[in-house]
Amino acid sequence: MNLTKLLTSKVLVTLSLLCAVLIASQSSWAADKQLRIGTLAPKNSLYHRQLMELGEVWRAAQGGNAKYLVYPDGSQGGETELARRMRIGQLQGALLSVVGLREIEPSISALQSMPLLFKSWDEVDYVREKMRPAMEKKFLDKGFVVLAWGDAGWVRFFSKDAAFRPDDFKRMKFFAWGSEPEQQEIMKSLGYTPVPLETSDILPSIQTGMINVVPSTPYFALASQVFSSAPNMLDINWAPIVGALVITKKTWDDMSPEVQATMRTASDKAGVQLRAKARQEVDEAVDAMKKRGLVVNRPNAAQMQEWNDLAEKLYPRIRGVMVPAETFDEVFAHLKAFRSGRTK
Repeated sequence: MNLTKLLTSKVLVTLSLLCAVLIASQSSWAADKQLRIGTLAPKNSLYHRQLMELGEVWRAAQGGNAKYLVYPDGSQGGETELARRMRIGQLQGALLSVVGLREIEPSISALQSMPLLFKSWDEVDYVREKMRPAMEKKFLDKGFVVLAWGDAGWVRFFSKDAAFRPDDFKRMKFFAWGSEPEQQEIMKSLGYTPVPLETSDILPSIQTGMINVVPSTPYFALASQVFSSAPNMLDINWAPIVGALVITKKTWDDMSPEVQATMRTASDKAGVQLRAKARQEVDEAVDAMKKRGLVVNRPNAAQMQEWNDLAEKLYPRIRGVMVPAETFDEVFAHLKAFRSGRTK
Protein backbone atom coordinates (compact mmCIF):
# COMPACT_ATOMS: atom_id res chain seq x y z
CA MET A 1 0.00 0.00 0.00
CA ASN A 2 2.84 2.39 0.88
CA LEU A 3 4.46 1.56 -2.45
CA THR A 4 1.21 2.31 -4.27
CA LYS A 5 0.86 5.62 -2.49
CA LEU A 6 4.47 6.48 -3.29
CA LEU A 7 4.03 5.72 -6.98
CA THR A 8 0.77 7.67 -7.11
CA SER A 9 2.47 10.61 -5.43
CA LYS A 10 5.32 10.55 -7.96
CA VAL A 11 2.88 10.42 -10.87
CA LEU A 12 0.98 13.42 -9.50
CA VAL A 13 4.20 15.35 -8.98
CA THR A 14 5.33 14.54 -12.54
CA LEU A 15 1.99 15.61 -13.99
CA SER A 16 2.11 18.82 -11.97
CA LEU A 17 5.59 19.57 -13.27
CA LEU A 18 4.48 18.90 -16.86
CA CYS A 19 1.51 21.22 -16.46
CA ALA A 20 3.76 23.90 -15.01
CA VAL A 21 6.16 23.57 -17.94
CA LEU A 22 3.32 23.77 -20.46
CA ILE A 23 1.80 26.82 -18.78
CA ALA A 24 5.20 28.49 -18.59
CA SER A 25 5.94 27.78 -22.24
CA GLN A 26 2.54 29.10 -23.31
CA SER A 27 3.07 32.26 -21.25
CA SER A 28 6.51 32.67 -22.76
CA TRP A 29 5.05 32.23 -26.27
CA ALA A 30 2.45 34.90 -25.58
CA ALA A 31 5.05 37.22 -24.11
CA ASP A 32 7.36 36.75 -27.09
CA LYS A 33 4.60 37.04 -29.72
CA GLN A 34 5.72 39.54 -32.35
CA LEU A 35 4.29 40.86 -35.56
CA ARG A 36 7.02 42.52 -37.64
CA ILE A 37 5.85 44.40 -40.75
CA GLY A 38 8.09 45.87 -43.47
CA THR A 39 7.23 48.56 -46.01
CA LEU A 40 8.79 51.10 -48.35
CA ALA A 41 6.26 53.68 -47.16
CA PRO A 42 7.83 56.71 -45.46
CA LYS A 43 7.62 57.05 -41.71
CA ASN A 44 4.55 59.03 -40.58
CA SER A 45 2.97 58.72 -44.03
CA LEU A 46 -0.67 57.72 -44.48
CA TYR A 47 0.40 54.12 -45.06
CA HIS A 48 2.64 54.01 -41.99
CA ARG A 49 -0.10 55.48 -39.80
CA GLN A 50 -2.63 52.92 -41.00
CA LEU A 51 -0.20 50.09 -40.25
CA MET A 52 0.36 51.44 -36.75
CA GLU A 53 -3.38 51.70 -36.09
CA LEU A 54 -3.89 48.14 -37.29
CA GLY A 55 -1.06 47.05 -35.02
CA GLU A 56 -2.78 48.53 -31.98
CA VAL A 57 -5.89 46.52 -32.81
CA TRP A 58 -3.82 43.34 -33.06
CA ARG A 59 -1.93 43.97 -29.82
CA ALA A 60 -5.14 44.61 -27.90
CA ALA A 61 -6.78 41.49 -29.33
CA GLN A 62 -3.68 39.33 -28.81
CA GLY A 63 -3.19 40.44 -25.22
CA GLY A 64 -0.20 39.66 -23.04
CA ASN A 65 3.05 41.34 -23.97
CA ALA A 66 2.56 41.03 -27.72
CA LYS A 67 4.84 43.34 -29.70
CA TYR A 68 4.04 45.00 -33.01
CA LEU A 69 6.85 46.56 -35.03
CA VAL A 70 6.70 48.42 -38.35
CA TYR A 71 9.87 48.99 -40.38
CA PRO A 72 9.16 51.93 -42.75
CA ASP A 73 11.33 53.71 -45.35
CA GLY A 74 12.57 50.47 -46.90
CA SER A 75 14.82 49.88 -43.89
CA GLN A 76 14.43 46.11 -44.43
CA GLY A 77 15.30 46.35 -48.13
CA GLY A 78 13.37 46.66 -51.38
CA GLU A 79 10.10 44.86 -52.05
CA THR A 80 11.77 41.73 -53.40
CA GLU A 81 13.82 41.57 -50.20
CA LEU A 82 10.70 42.06 -48.06
CA ALA A 83 9.09 39.05 -49.73
CA ARG A 84 12.23 37.01 -49.07
CA ARG A 85 12.35 38.05 -45.41
CA MET A 86 8.76 36.92 -44.93
CA ARG A 87 9.56 33.53 -46.40
CA ILE A 88 12.44 32.93 -43.98
CA GLY A 89 10.57 34.28 -40.96
CA GLN A 90 12.47 37.52 -40.38
CA LEU A 91 9.24 39.42 -41.07
CA GLN A 92 5.70 38.26 -40.49
CA GLY A 93 4.13 40.65 -42.98
CA ALA A 94 4.65 43.52 -45.41
CA LEU A 95 2.75 46.28 -47.15
CA LEU A 96 3.74 45.78 -50.78
CA SER A 97 2.94 47.15 -54.20
CA VAL A 98 2.55 44.80 -57.15
CA VAL A 99 6.34 44.89 -57.55
CA GLY A 100 6.71 42.89 -54.34
CA LEU A 101 3.44 40.99 -54.53
CA ARG A 102 4.37 39.49 -57.90
CA GLU A 103 7.34 37.81 -56.19
CA ILE A 104 4.70 35.74 -54.37
CA GLU A 105 2.00 35.46 -57.05
CA PRO A 106 2.85 36.64 -60.62
CA SER A 107 -0.78 37.01 -61.75
CA ILE A 108 -1.19 40.08 -59.51
CA SER A 109 0.75 42.01 -62.18
CA ALA A 110 -2.50 42.29 -64.12
CA LEU A 111 -3.66 45.09 -61.83
CA GLN A 112 -0.64 47.33 -62.41
CA SER A 113 1.41 46.32 -65.43
CA MET A 114 -0.94 47.24 -68.30
CA PRO A 115 -0.43 50.93 -69.20
CA LEU A 116 -3.37 53.24 -69.95
CA LEU A 117 -5.79 50.34 -69.60
CA PHE A 118 -7.76 51.63 -66.61
CA LYS A 119 -9.54 54.93 -67.19
CA SER A 120 -10.82 55.52 -63.66
CA TRP A 121 -10.63 54.29 -60.08
CA ASP A 122 -14.11 52.83 -60.53
CA GLU A 123 -12.67 50.50 -63.16
CA VAL A 124 -9.74 49.56 -60.93
CA ASP A 125 -12.08 48.84 -58.01
CA TYR A 126 -14.45 46.78 -60.12
CA VAL A 127 -11.75 44.57 -61.64
CA ARG A 128 -9.94 44.12 -58.32
CA GLU A 129 -13.10 43.05 -56.50
CA LYS A 130 -14.06 40.66 -59.30
CA MET A 131 -10.62 39.03 -59.14
CA ARG A 132 -10.15 39.31 -55.40
CA PRO A 133 -11.49 35.92 -54.17
CA ALA A 134 -9.47 33.89 -56.67
CA MET A 135 -6.41 36.10 -56.20
CA GLU A 136 -6.49 35.76 -52.41
CA LYS A 137 -6.80 31.98 -52.81
CA LYS A 138 -3.66 31.98 -54.96
CA PHE A 139 -1.78 33.89 -52.27
CA LEU A 140 -3.06 31.50 -49.61
CA ASP A 141 -1.82 28.55 -51.65
CA LYS A 142 1.62 30.21 -51.68
CA GLY A 143 1.58 30.59 -47.88
CA PHE A 144 0.34 34.17 -47.48
CA VAL A 145 -2.88 35.79 -46.27
CA VAL A 146 -4.05 39.07 -47.83
CA LEU A 147 -5.38 41.31 -45.06
CA ALA A 148 -6.10 44.55 -46.93
CA TRP A 149 -6.00 45.95 -50.46
CA GLY A 150 -4.86 49.50 -51.12
CA ASP A 151 -3.45 51.75 -53.82
CA ALA A 152 -1.18 54.75 -54.03
CA GLY A 153 -2.30 56.82 -56.99
CA TRP A 154 -1.56 56.89 -60.71
CA VAL A 155 1.94 56.62 -62.14
CA ARG A 156 3.05 59.82 -63.84
CA PHE A 157 6.42 60.54 -65.49
CA PHE A 158 8.68 63.00 -63.62
CA SER A 159 11.59 64.20 -65.74
CA LYS A 160 14.36 66.79 -65.71
CA ASP A 161 13.33 68.14 -69.12
CA ALA A 162 9.83 68.73 -70.43
CA ALA A 163 8.40 65.86 -72.49
CA PHE A 164 5.00 65.37 -74.12
CA ARG A 165 5.31 62.54 -76.66
CA PRO A 166 6.56 58.96 -76.27
CA ASP A 167 9.52 59.74 -78.53
CA ASP A 168 10.56 62.62 -76.25
CA PHE A 169 11.47 60.06 -73.59
CA LYS A 170 13.73 58.01 -75.86
CA ARG A 171 16.62 60.35 -75.19
CA MET A 172 16.20 59.92 -71.43
CA LYS A 173 17.25 57.29 -68.89
CA PHE A 174 14.40 55.70 -66.93
CA PHE A 175 14.36 54.41 -63.39
CA ALA A 176 13.29 50.77 -63.56
CA TRP A 177 12.66 48.22 -60.84
CA GLY A 178 15.64 45.88 -60.60
CA SER A 179 13.27 42.94 -60.12
CA GLU A 180 11.47 43.43 -63.45
CA PRO A 181 13.88 42.28 -66.21
CA GLU A 182 10.96 41.48 -68.55
CA GLN A 183 9.82 45.10 -68.48
CA GLN A 184 13.36 46.30 -69.11
CA GLU A 185 13.68 44.10 -72.18
CA ILE A 186 10.40 45.42 -73.57
CA MET A 187 11.52 49.01 -72.99
CA LYS A 188 14.85 48.41 -74.72
CA SER A 189 13.16 46.81 -77.72
CA LEU A 190 11.09 50.00 -78.15
CA GLY A 191 14.10 52.31 -77.98
CA TYR A 192 13.99 53.36 -74.31
CA THR A 193 16.81 53.19 -71.76
CA PRO A 194 15.91 51.57 -68.42
CA VAL A 195 18.34 51.76 -65.51
CA PRO A 196 17.54 49.06 -62.91
CA LEU A 197 17.75 50.39 -59.34
CA GLU A 198 16.24 50.02 -55.89
CA THR A 199 13.85 52.67 -54.58
CA SER A 200 16.45 54.02 -52.17
CA ASP A 201 18.72 54.79 -55.14
CA ILE A 202 16.23 56.98 -57.01
CA LEU A 203 16.98 60.37 -55.48
CA PRO A 204 20.80 60.23 -55.59
CA SER A 205 20.65 58.76 -59.12
CA ILE A 206 18.49 61.54 -60.51
CA GLN A 207 20.60 64.15 -58.74
CA THR A 208 23.78 62.83 -60.35
CA GLY A 209 22.24 62.29 -63.80
CA MET A 210 22.41 58.50 -63.70
CA ILE A 211 18.70 58.67 -64.51
CA ASN A 212 16.59 61.63 -65.62
CA VAL A 213 13.03 60.31 -65.60
CA VAL A 214 11.15 58.55 -62.80
CA PRO A 215 7.76 56.85 -63.24
CA SER A 216 6.19 57.67 -59.88
CA THR A 217 3.00 58.55 -58.08
CA PRO A 218 2.74 62.23 -57.14
CA TYR A 219 2.69 61.35 -53.44
CA PHE A 220 6.01 59.48 -53.66
CA ALA A 221 7.56 62.22 -55.82
CA LEU A 222 6.67 64.76 -53.14
CA ALA A 223 7.63 62.65 -50.12
CA SER A 224 10.99 61.63 -51.63
CA GLN A 225 11.67 65.09 -53.10
CA VAL A 226 12.21 63.54 -56.54
CA PHE A 227 10.32 66.46 -58.10
CA SER A 228 13.01 68.92 -56.98
CA SER A 229 15.45 67.25 -59.42
CA ALA A 230 12.80 66.22 -61.94
CA PRO A 231 10.46 69.23 -62.01
CA ASN A 232 8.42 68.23 -65.09
CA MET A 233 5.40 65.93 -64.71
CA LEU A 234 3.61 64.40 -67.68
CA ASP A 235 -0.06 64.51 -66.77
CA ILE A 236 -1.26 61.07 -67.91
CA ASN A 237 -2.55 58.22 -65.76
CA TRP A 238 -0.08 55.63 -67.01
CA ALA A 239 -1.06 52.90 -64.53
CA PRO A 240 -2.41 52.59 -60.99
CA ILE A 241 -0.10 51.56 -58.18
CA VAL A 242 -1.96 48.74 -56.46
CA GLY A 243 -0.83 47.15 -53.23
CA ALA A 244 -1.81 44.92 -50.34
CA LEU A 245 -0.92 44.11 -46.77
CA VAL A 246 0.01 40.45 -46.52
CA ILE A 247 1.13 38.26 -43.65
CA THR A 248 2.44 34.72 -43.66
CA LYS A 249 -0.09 31.91 -43.29
CA LYS A 250 1.92 30.60 -40.35
CA THR A 251 1.43 33.89 -38.53
CA TRP A 252 -2.28 33.88 -39.35
CA ASP A 253 -2.72 30.28 -38.20
CA ASP A 254 -1.05 31.14 -34.89
CA MET A 255 -3.86 33.62 -34.14
CA SER A 256 -7.01 32.46 -32.38
CA PRO A 257 -10.29 32.59 -34.34
CA GLU A 258 -11.31 35.60 -32.24
CA VAL A 259 -8.13 37.50 -33.09
CA GLN A 260 -8.49 36.57 -36.76
CA ALA A 261 -12.04 37.93 -36.84
CA THR A 262 -10.92 41.17 -35.19
CA MET A 263 -8.07 41.54 -37.68
CA ARG A 264 -10.35 40.90 -40.65
CA THR A 265 -12.73 43.65 -39.59
CA ALA A 266 -9.93 46.13 -38.84
CA SER A 267 -8.06 45.28 -42.06
CA ASP A 268 -11.13 45.77 -44.27
CA LYS A 269 -11.64 49.19 -42.67
CA ALA A 270 -7.96 50.07 -43.13
CA GLY A 271 -8.12 49.10 -46.82
CA VAL A 272 -11.09 51.39 -47.45
CA GLN A 273 -9.35 54.27 -45.69
CA LEU A 274 -6.07 53.67 -47.51
CA ARG A 275 -7.71 53.76 -50.91
CA ALA A 276 -9.86 56.82 -50.20
CA LYS A 277 -7.14 58.90 -48.58
CA ALA A 278 -4.41 57.90 -51.03
CA ARG A 279 -6.53 59.02 -53.98
CA GLN A 280 -7.27 62.31 -52.30
CA GLU A 281 -3.59 62.88 -51.60
CA VAL A 282 -2.71 62.59 -55.32
CA ASP A 283 -4.26 65.96 -56.14
CA GLU A 284 -2.99 67.47 -52.89
CA ALA A 285 0.55 66.33 -53.68
CA VAL A 286 0.42 67.82 -57.19
CA ASP A 287 -0.83 71.15 -55.81
CA ALA A 288 1.93 71.19 -53.19
CA MET A 289 4.62 70.51 -55.78
CA LYS A 290 3.25 73.15 -58.18
CA LYS A 291 3.70 75.73 -55.46
CA ARG A 292 7.34 74.68 -55.26
CA GLY A 293 8.14 74.77 -58.96
CA LEU A 294 6.63 71.65 -60.52
CA VAL A 295 5.60 72.11 -64.17
CA VAL A 296 2.60 70.02 -65.24
CA ASN A 297 2.79 69.07 -68.93
CA ARG A 298 -0.53 68.01 -70.48
CA PRO A 299 -0.37 66.26 -73.88
CA ASN A 300 -2.75 67.49 -76.56
CA ALA A 301 -5.16 65.16 -78.37
CA ALA A 302 -2.63 64.13 -81.04
CA GLN A 303 0.08 63.47 -78.45
CA MET A 304 -2.34 61.49 -76.29
CA GLN A 305 -3.19 59.34 -79.29
CA GLU A 306 0.51 58.51 -79.62
CA TRP A 307 0.50 57.31 -76.01
CA ASN A 308 -2.58 55.18 -76.59
CA ASP A 309 -0.99 53.70 -79.71
CA LEU A 310 2.11 52.84 -77.67
CA ALA A 311 -0.04 51.11 -75.03
CA GLU A 312 -1.81 49.05 -77.72
CA LYS A 313 1.59 48.02 -79.05
CA LEU A 314 2.70 46.98 -75.55
CA TYR A 315 -0.25 44.73 -74.68
CA PRO A 316 0.75 41.76 -76.89
CA ARG A 317 4.26 41.95 -75.43
CA ILE A 318 2.98 42.04 -71.86
CA ARG A 319 0.50 39.17 -72.26
CA GLY A 320 2.13 35.90 -71.27
CA VAL A 321 5.40 37.64 -70.33
CA MET A 322 4.74 40.15 -67.56
CA VAL A 323 1.16 39.03 -66.95
CA PRO A 324 -0.03 35.42 -67.30
CA ALA A 325 -2.15 35.15 -70.45
CA GLU A 326 -5.21 33.78 -68.63
CA THR A 327 -5.19 36.64 -66.11
CA PHE A 328 -4.55 39.22 -68.84
CA ASP A 329 -7.63 38.03 -70.72
CA GLU A 330 -9.70 37.99 -67.53
CA VAL A 331 -8.94 41.67 -66.87
CA PHE A 332 -10.02 42.64 -70.38
CA ALA A 333 -13.23 40.62 -69.99
CA HIS A 334 -14.11 42.33 -66.70
CA LEU A 335 -13.40 45.77 -68.18
CA LYS A 336 -15.56 45.01 -71.20
CA ALA A 337 -18.43 44.02 -68.89
CA PHE A 338 -18.00 47.14 -66.76
CA ARG A 339 -17.89 49.50 -69.71
CA SER A 340 -20.95 47.94 -71.30
CA GLY A 341 -22.88 48.26 -68.04
CA ARG A 342 -23.02 44.51 -67.38
CA THR A 343 -21.56 44.78 -63.89
CA LYS A 344 -23.49 42.09 -62.03
